[in-house]
Amino acid sequence: MPRAKLRSPAQLELLCSDDTHTTVEVLPFSGPTALEDENFPFELISDIAERESWRKEINRPIYHIHKWWAQRLGSVFRAITIGALSPSGTNVFDAFYEPLRLPKAVVFDPFMGSGTTIGEAVKLGARAVGRDINPVAHFLVRNALAFHDRQEILAEFERISADVAATIQTYYKTELADGRNATVLYWFWVKTVSCPDCSESVDLFGSRIFARHAYPKKYPECRATCPDCGGVNVVRYDDTTVACRHCLSQFDPQQGNAKGQKATCPSCEHQFQISKTIRESNQPPKHRLYAKLVLLADGTKEYHEASETDQALYDEASNRLEERTNPFPIVSIEPGYNTNQALGYNYRAWHEMFNNRQLLCLSILSERIQKIDDQTIKELFTCLFSGALEFNNMFASYKGEGTGAVRHMFAHHVLKPERVPLEANLWGTNKSSGSFMTMFQGRIMRALEYAEDPFELKVDSVNGKKSTSKVYGLSEPIGFDITTSFADFQKGKRLYLSCGDSSKTDIDTGSVDAVITDPPFFDNVHYSQLADFFHVWQRHILGAEGYRENVTTRSEREVQNSSVADFTDRLQGVWTEAARVLKDDGILAFTYHHSRSEGWSSVLRALSKAGLVVTASQPIKAEMSVAMPKQQAKEPIDLDIVVVCRKRGYVEPKDHETIPWEDVERLARNQIARFRSTGRKLSRNDVRIIVMGQLLKSLSSHSSFDKSYDMLVEADQDIENLIEALHEKNEKVRQA
Repeated sequence: MPRAKLRSPAQLELLCSDDTHTTVEVLPFSGPTALEDENFPFELISDIAERESWRKEINRPIYHIHKWWAQRLGSVFRAITIGALSPSGTNVFDAFYEPLRLPKAVVFDPFMGSGTTIGEAVKLGARAVGRDINPVAHFLVRNALAFHDRQEILAEFERISADVAATIQTYYKTELADGRNATVLYWFWVKTVSCPDCSESVDLFGSRIFARHAYPKKYPECRATCPDCGGVNVVRYDDTTVACRHCLSQFDPQQGNAKGQKATCPSCEHQFQISKTIRESNQPPKHRLYAKLVLLADGTKEYHEASETDQALYDEASNRLEERTNPFPIVSIEPGYNTNQALGYNYRAWHEMFNNRQLLCLSILSERIQKIDDQTIKELFTCLFSGALEFNNMFASYKGEGTGAVRHMFAHHVLKPERVPLEANLWGTNKSSGSFMTMFQGRIMRALEYAEDPFELKVDSVNGKKSTSKVYGLSEPIGFDITTSFADFQKGKRLYLSCGDSSKTDIDTGSVDAVITDPPFFDNVHYSQLADFFHVWQRHILGAEGYRENVTTRSEREVQNSSVADFTDRLQGVWTEAARVLKDDGILAFTYHHSRSEGWSSVLRALSKAGLVVTASQPIKAEMSVAMPKQQAKEPIDLDIVVVCRKRGYVEPKDHETIPWEDVERLARNQIARFRSTGRKLSRNDVRIIVMGQLLKSLSSHSSFDKSYDMLVEADQDIENLIEALHEKNEKVRQA
């Protein structure tokens, strides 16, 4: 088949150059884009992305005003956008640090998530269309990219503070045994269950040490609670025998009543299954308040055991909560892979994940936010409130000293009940973590400052050591009047966001220059099941209209699915719609990785049936390096593949009878070597990502969808052999 004549949106012609920016025009040209070049500088962009990933919330705060899962790196999508809209031969790394403007380019992201693609596109002066089936994703991107007057936002925060801060803080006050008054930073709780044999209450401590430093060998001092009197003791992290300073009893701080899935009653020594015992109680587990970390007037912090007065204060909060009308949303938790663990502990509704003091204070704060007249400002503070929820519930835990104190509830990507939960001070202090006040300063204000003057990171090398600097003046400020229909967008609006199924849109056929996105995986992490935790509160404050009409964010049409067949079908639907809205010479580029072969064969089938062909495969740095699921993986995946596609007909079919292994190996070996040259260590699964990307490119151009799919599936062992050989050789060369 002859190669189709191209009229690509990627031709960039200099129209105007001054001291502030370079404007580029989208013009016809025949030829590939810079993103399709073999020398696309993925290893250099990955170095920038690596630095960004260490503190994403600081280096790209605009995408981190609220929790979302698998938040991608802004520097990666800036490079992808530049490459997708630049002609072959463009030095993308140099262009990365140029003040480019693409005023006529239209970029569409059908899986916008936290908004990374959309934000990077508008920073480059392009016009952008974003869509997501999940209302929480849509809501956070609207807030991230809408125009906000920083002074007005600050003034509203001060008004909220004046109205409710003192009231909320009354429930975080304490008097110490020596008569000193203090503010409580964190209350420490432990889950309790009744012994099935003797009915005595059993604390589910796995260890009596409840507070330690993130680096205990360097800072060995810890806090442990005495099993006899409840007193708080200073111990070493590795102590096995200590004497309580209060009652002088000897105990092993490393031991608790709970070990693994079982607990032992200290009264009768009966051992029992924890989850089975809780499940049979037919109610969520109870909690006992046992300690507190307080902030003194001089700014110092101290640990103390909880007192009867502290319990009385909690009881008072419970009484005040009962007096309030409609204080919180009452919505059932539906079964699902990511919710079944909570349901197994008898948490049947979302509000049961909070204790009464948390519900009272959240109620006071949400009621005040409801009274804000300006809808845009009200939505922003609802977004802040919603973001604070993940740190202020009874599924959060204590990380300890030397790091952010509160471990949020989604650290494991499931709703995992904590046996020793942490209750933080909701309003917060200047020494707090995860509070409404500190998140306003650390998330909202930081994001607004970035929106006014965005920057890029630059990796410098001085005397052989890498350092990072910020480069300003490259991008447009962020803040737009967001339209809600494509018809209005066509009148010249810069940004159109919508919530719904991306396999069906109102976007005109052939109107988009580039589709750039990060689709969900087929796996067991269903974002909608987790997002409902936020959605019910957003709906409670803002009402149940529009895209918040449904009580859940779950949808039968969401692509993320544990069924390979359903995932493939729904992904194909979105790719088919993407092909429809793309110009004939447009680019579809998406980032992807998966450790299972089905994850790749399903993508190949979805692309092929949508009439798309892979023209390039570029490995690049993936998500945050310190994510807990990644740390726990045996062979962690640190790379994504940028899969670059065109409509079928752009590439001449290659109807080979077998996989061209020589080409696949050559290209994969070259990409591995380029990463090695920058000092990046690749895991076996990273090598897998590179190989699978090249296989997609090789097979997608086959004229027979079934043939290409069968070749990929049948080559499973050959693929494993190639991955092992490339990984082993890379390790030998790297260590030489």
